[in-house]
Amino acid sequence: MGDALGSSTAGEALGWFPRKLRMGMVGGGRDAFIGAVHRRAAMLDGAVELVAGAFSSTPEKSRASGRDLYVPEDRVYGSWEEMLEVESKMPEDQRLDFVSVVTPNHMHYPVSIAFAKAGFNVACDKPLCHTVEQAMDIVRAVRDAGVLFAVTYNYTGYPMVKQARAMVQSGELGEIRKVIVEYPQGWLAEATDESNKQAAWRTDPARSGIAGCIGDIGSHAENLASYITGLEVSAVCANLSIFVEGRRLDDDGDVLLRFSNGAKGILTASQISVGEENNLRIRVWGTKAALSWVQENPNYLHIISNDGPEQVFKRGNGYNVAAAAAATRLPTGHPEGYFEAFGNIYKNFTDAIRARLMGVQPSEITMDFPGPVEGARGVYFIHKVVESSASDAKWTPFDFEV
Repeated sequence: MGDALGSSTAGEALGWFPRKLRMGMVGGGRDAFIGAVHRRAAMLDGAVELVAGAFSSTPEKSRASGRDLYVPEDRVYGSWEEMLEVESKMPEDQRLDFVSVVTPNHMHYPVSIAFAKAGFNVACDKPLCHTVEQAMDIVRAVRDAGVLFAVTYNYTGYPMVKQARAMVQSGELGEIRKVIVEYPQGWLAEATDESNKQAAWRTDPARSGIAGCIGDIGSHAENLASYITGLEVSAVCANLSIFVEGRRLDDDGDVLLRFSNGAKGILTASQISVGEENNLRIRVWGTKAALSWVQENPNYLHIISNDGPEQVFKRGNGYNVAAAAAATRLPTGHPEGYFEAFGNIYKNFTDAIRARLMGVQPSEITMDFPGPVEGARGVYFIHKVVESSASDAKWTPFDFEV
């Protein structure tokens, strides 16, 4: 194992740490998209190594995936239950520091809560689980066990998203009046079959949950709006659609939002918008100014007002806030993107683990990653949107509490 320093400004303040953090993974084997993203993100700064995993629901495929990833054979498991049993008995100098759960949605709950209750720190892909009851179970289990738990709403890891949040918090936009967040994709514009693994489980209610598009990418849009604005949703009015014949879950959705401060919003998510890739975009209007950020061009944050010319804030410059600086790896003019933003979620999460191991209180910047409460709110949002869409009532109350 190599020596490792904390990877962010906040992490470096921890001082020298004598080893890499030990990572385990459930899911993410051969042919899985998001597992590879999690591994690269976690190991981006060289301070984490993958040492164990149950990479597939099929033991043979798990072992083959373990060989692909150079994981020692004796720590490649045929099931997550076997992994939990064996890893729980590991001595302190071999025990996992955290586990990443990158399975299809239906397995998030049983795997995450079991590892958390056993005292393991957990990073779980979104959405957190299928039901609100399961989400609250996870919140309670994490609190009771005293472990760290991250939910990978990765778009909050972009430096200019953090800059946008800070500008809203400091009052530079004034009182927020209107929010529009949109996430159009086109990859499900036509019917797919079981050969498309990613489409197969995302359009299957048993594995994806009660929602399709609104759960898969609409939840990202909700989290981004909440993170930047800090506003609480008070009611939703939703219309979900299935455009592709024979599909069992929504592939398009529009949601009107009411916020507790009186602001109004629109959230739209679609996976049948032909020609679109991952065009996540948010616009926020306040009484003084407005902001705009686009995920496909993420290094720039645009600010407009009635009082002067448009301003463009760029990643990597000294005028940005500390949280944006801590999320920046490269000098100005060298674009950073999806992997780096995803890596920033893991960077803060693993810096927080490292701080605890060293007996140091993690800083506010270090603790800036989505946790079980954000995950639970996302699950609640999905359920309320589905409820609203199925109802004849114009507005459905949104009274999320933990």
